[in-house]
Amino acid sequence: MLYDVALEVNTFGVLNVLDFAKKCFNLEMVVHVSTAYVSGDRAGLILEDSSSMDEMARQTTHDVDLKEHEKKMVERKLKELQAQHASEEVITNTMKDFGTARAKLYGWPYTYLFTKVMGEMYLRRLRGNLSLAIIRPTLITSTYKEPFPGWIEGFRSYDSLIGSYWKGKLTCVPVDPMSVTDMIPVDMVVNSIITAMVVNANKSREIIYHVGTSLRNPLKFSDFHKFMFRYCTKNPWLYNDGRLIKVGKLKMVRTMTAFRLYMQPLQVWIFFSFSCCFCFVFFLFLATVSILVILL
Repeated sequence: MLYDVALEVNTFGVLNVLDFAKKCFNLEMVVHVSTAYVSGDRAGLILEDSSSMDEMARQTTHDVDLKEHEKKMVERKLKELQAQHASEEVITNTMKDFGTARAKLYGWPYTYLFTKVMGEMYLRRLRGNLSLAIIRPTLITSTYKEPFPGWIEGFRSYDSLIGSYWKGKLTCVPVDPMSVTDMIPVDMVVNSIITAMVVNANKSREIIYHVGTSLRNPLKFSDFHKFMFRYCTKNPWLYNDGRLIKVGKLKMVRTMTAFRLYMQPLQVWIFFSFSCCFCFVFFLFLATVSILVILL
């Protein structure tokens, strides 16, 4: 994700909404949809609080206004790229890498999460007396019931994994099959938002809700794979010529070392193919030179 875009939407976009909310005379409350992963890389029961970002909040309170500092960093980087007459592709790749680097500097794995953390942190700090409910869903998937089961718009998170597997493109995943995969249907998230609005309207307080399934109804990846295999076998995807795509069971490897070993034959094949192409081009070049020498 581009850092300038993510910062503008996930951080400053939230604050723009807050500024607008403060100008509304009959406002009953503000609801902010965050993500469960602002809780950081932790295991076990995770409380509905701000403990994962408190340390960063304390540092930015006394040392620097983080959001303004990051905004200036982005503006400086974009000016540097424009001065170098960088192409759109170079600017895009640079801003993606820049965002990842800035996120990791503050202890977050990627741009989207870092900017969501900043948005939530400043929203809580600047809300004043407004009633605020923060909704933190896990991985949002297709609907459970409404408007009908299985509805979704576009591919998001695990949907791209399912789509790739369904089309026969995905055969191996680096994952512990016994790990819990926390997914929540989008209509359940919407219902949670509506409920939070009703319960907390006109109450000058801040409350956080985690919306997920891993506590009451945990889904192991091995079970998720069984459901996916069963459905894609019963309802196979079709090639363009009408042939059925038959899917096999996913190979699940627990460690990155095992995944690299699995990928090694492919890497060797790629290297061999590249070497053959290089040799062919080289000999073609020599043959062309020889013919030119003979003709001259």
